[in-house]
Amino acid sequence: MADLLWPGDHRAGDHLSDAAVVRAALRVEGAWLAALVGAGVAPAEAAVDLVRAVGTVDLDALAVASEAGGNPVIPLLAVVRERLSARHPEAARWVHRGLTSQDVLDTALVFALRDTVDAVLVQVDEQVRALSELAERHRADPMVGRTLTQHAVPITFGLKAAQWLHGVLDARDDLRDARDRLPAQVGGAAGTLAAPAELLRLSGSTVDATALAHDLAQRLGLPHSPPWHTNRAPLTRTADTLVRATGAWGRIAADVLLLARPEIAELAEPTVEGRGGSSTMPQKANPVLSVLVRRTALATPALALQLHVASASYVDERPDGAWHVEWSALAQLGRHSLTAASQTAELVSGLHVDNGRMARLVQAAGSGLLAEQRSLAGLYDEAATPDFDPAHYLGSADAIIDELVARARQGGRS
Repeated sequence: MADLLWPGDHRAGDHLSDAAVVRAALRVEGAWLAALVGAGVAPAEAAVDLVRAVGTVDLDALAVASEAGGNPVIPLLAVVRERLSARHPEAARWVHRGLTSQDVLDTALVFALRDTVDAVLVQVDEQVRALSELAERHRADPMVGRTLTQHAVPITFGLKAAQWLHGVLDARDDLRDARDRLPAQVGGAAGTLAAPAELLRLSGSTVDATALAHDLAQRLGLPHSPPWHTNRAPLTRTADTLVRATGAWGRIAADVLLLARPEIAELAEPTVEGRGGSSTMPQKANPVLSVLVRRTALATPALALQLHVASASYVDERPDGAWHVEWSALAQLGRHSLTAASQTAELVSGLHVDNGRMARLVQAAGSGLLAEQRSLAGLYDEAATPDFDPAHYLGSADAIIDELVARARQGGRS
């Protein structure tokens, strides 16, 4: 169900929803069963596709039952064992053996978060494509460059689009890196792997407990890591990259909001019937996409801060409250980022650029845009009369555009 108080939340689909996290937890438990069977700890009959075997879980009931133990894994396991008991008794017997709740929920959140970042990256690729096209198409279209809200020197809209692209490319590199470093979590009750090691000893298996942890990670397609119960860098790192991405999109949205003001009107959002209206003023065409993208850019830093505050508050081998406060913040951060990624992709793909109005404003600004050029010319010959043409005072704008568009085509850092 979409969030009524976060317009556009439907764009995030099922990502990091309660249902997605439960499915991910079942996948983690199922992969662990398969690892136990592979190591000779559990019988072959214990290896079961838990997502299929368990079926639909009543999320409302699960949420209510989660209060008793402080996390949703405990009541979820009760449902799993009850549904497995008749048809898959060995799976019911061995499910979760050697794990702790934090292993399952951390890995499930990582699994769901990775899928969300993948979805964000699909939208980022669309942004890169659209911004590269804008930079190329408008590389020679002059506009007023503004600094501290005032006219400064001439630029081109192609350069502005290329600078937007620069931020998005940096965000894409960071998101890819963070996604690829999201690890599985296996540590047992206190991060020692004592329970898995004991199960392996009792079964006579020659497999080491760390190898069992490696096996789980491999089955889930995640990197292996030593237990990170109290080292929250995997989550804070990813949160920070999402904030940097929303910041890049927020910068685009802020520029559009400014340049779409009626008194400037150099840019306009893509037109969609029914979008941007007012409840009382029929003449309004509000730049709603940019408003909502900017909203996300303003909200996400606080969500990431919550994760950092939690990380700094971890104590002992597993904490009291600091772990628990991460979950909803992480889910909101992921969903809000995906929503904004989609909105930004739509914004830049359909952005209307009035290059004629831009050119007229450059002409109207007149010699003020070339004050810097005149001051530099005077250093050499006060009597000189250089060609004061805004089109001839664009510096290396073309080269900057070329560099960023080439980086976009290469798909990575320059």
